[in-house]
Amino acid sequence: MVDVKVPSVGESISEVTIASWIKKDGEMVKLDEAICSIESDKATLEISAPKAGKLKILVKEGETVAIGTKVAEVDETATSSAAPSQEVKVAPKETLASQTETKNFPSPAAQKILSEKGIDSASINGSGKDGRITKGDALSAQAVQSSPKAASGEESVLKALARETISSSFSREVRREKMTGLRKTIASRLVAAKNTTAMLTTFNEVDMSAVMELRKKYKDSFKEKHGVGLGFMSFFTKASCAALKQYPAVNGMIDGTELVYHNYADVGVAVSTPRGLVVPVIRNAESMGMAAIESKIIELATRARDGKITIEEMQGGTFTITNGGIFGSMLSTPILNAPQSAILGLHNIVERPVAVNGQVVIRPIMYLALSYDHRIIDGRESVSFLKAVKEMIEDPSRLLLDI
Repeated sequence: MVDVKVPSVGESISEVTIASWIKKDGEMVKLDEAICSIESDKATLEISAPKAGKLKILVKEGETVAIGTKVAEVDETATSSAAPSQEVKVAPKETLASQTETKNFPSPAAQKILSEKGIDSASINGSGKDGRITKGDALSAQAVQSSPKAASGEESVLKALARETISSSFSREVRREKMTGLRKTIASRLVAAKNTTAMLTTFNEVDMSAVMELRKKYKDSFKEKHGVGLGFMSFFTKASCAALKQYPAVNGMIDGTELVYHNYADVGVAVSTPRGLVVPVIRNAESMGMAAIESKIIELATRARDGKITIEEMQGGTFTITNGGIFGSMLSTPILNAPQSAILGLHNIVERPVAVNGQVVIRPIMYLALSYDHRIIDGRESVSFLKAVKEMIEDPSRLLLDI
């Protein structure tokens, strides 16, 4: 027997949770094949089989264990023919073909969640390896309810008003779930940021007309040349880096009784995942072009949502950008990502009436919010920083000319 133990996943992490078993108890596994996923307070990782053989699971899904704990064994002497003899049933060709072609098969944890929700796994596109449905896919899945043919006109309205039960998904039941390590860490960090910093938020609005026109004009050629789309995040990342150069306090932090200033911009980009909000970091964003920033954002966001992001890739940022606009947020006050001293919040773009040269015109407007630690950043610096970002977005040629 070869022991399968929980590996070290970081200096400050002493325990992990068994998120899901990818392989079943008693199943044959190959060398280096992923057999289970573990979740720490910072990331989700996979454990691979140390040898080929028959798997014996020792720890159930959902249990929290210490680093170094033996969670399974692999019997390397076993072979696929060593299993107890059973009557072999040959499935029809149609069944075998459908099993081979089907990709959206759920992990055990995902199947349990889907069963509780009453959702057919065939209706979900898995984001895991080879189309596997992950626990995160199952948690975010919504049941598709069939509705009777709608009545027309006044009759349908009256029936809707008289209907007592709005949705069968509501009930008087209470469901409890153990907080994951990642969710506990998010909670403690947010509370710490509120309680240990002098946080304040300043706002501004930006006319997105110029950026939207630039994207419309060059998006096809940009994608053809660089292989990635030209998104808004690269513009705001470049504008933020330029503004950080002008106002270094926004790119600084407090370390005990010292103020630390950075001569580089490691920009964190907040990404929403099924397990919670994570902030992978774009290193030296100030030296990167638009295409490189877009490629890095896509890479980090995809790996974060798939649970493949490493702890090192989420540490050491100097400034953070979060985009609540993708969820429809009009305005918010983002919380600092400690120990950083500032975070820029982006919001949805809405056509609004504005005054331009004495005339009322309709323009696509986005509200910006900069939350900052008033202990290191003064009001003048915070307002000036946000104004600088606004001016560069409204005149993107300044980003290209570095003025």
